[in-house]
Amino acid sequence: MYAEERQQQILQAIEQDGRVSVSALARRFEVATETIRRDLDALSLAGLLTRVHGGAIPSRSGDEPDLPTRLSTNTAAKRRIARAAAAYLPAGSDPTILLDAGSTTIELIPHLQGRDLRVVTNSLPVAESALAMNVPAVDMLPGRVRGLTRAAVGVDTVHALTRIHPDVAFIGCNGMGPAGITTPDPDEAATKSAMMEAASRRIILADSSKAGQVQLITFAETGDVDVLISDTSLSDAHVHLFEDQGIEVVRA
Repeated sequence: MYAEERQQQILQAIEQDGRVSVSALARRFEVATETIRRDLDALSLAGLLTRVHGGAIPSRSGDEPDLPTRLSTNTAAKRRIARAAAAYLPAGSDPTILLDAGSTTIELIPHLQGRDLRVVTNSLPVAESALAMNVPAVDMLPGRVRGLTRAAVGVDTVHALTRIHPDVAFIGCNGMGPAGITTPDPDEAATKSAMMEAASRRIILADSSKAGQVQLITFAETGDVDVLISDTSLSDAHVHLFEDQGIEVVRA
């Protein structure tokens, strides 16, 4: 087996299991442990994993990108995700949706035009976009606004979320995998957790670049999610990982 093929399989194993050990990989590929260490070092230098004692874990992103950067990244995939998410908008009498802050959730706004529903959000850009689309009712959650994400977060935001009961929550994330659904900021994590608790149905909107990423805080276990909507580049290994937890997975 060529080194490139072995390294690709190592990355797939990390995505699926969340951690790999040098000794286990050496037995699997029937090579010396030094060969595996060289593979892991090469993948680490490329930023594709993080070396730890005796093995490796998924790579951890560096600085959290701001909203303008996110809005210009993977836009085609995010629009497809939003189009697929529109099929999960609630019907019936006075439906309410909870929209998290983020560059993928904001792509859902054009699909709200002409629908008789209420939007609750912690995102200034989401609220502004919803008003521009003449959504009949838009409620803005209270809290401290993070400049990086333009999202209201904090104690007041969490408290407000404990008092509402939306039909569906559409929530973004920065990482997803065996460690759960993760994000780097503690206040955003607390807000997202409260959103998960508040809604009758929980839908994660995340492009495939988030798969295998591990951020500082797990705000939801994978089994807490009802539906994951991602793009066609989401690997089969991740689809199986999430489906095994009872999640409906959509690749748009």
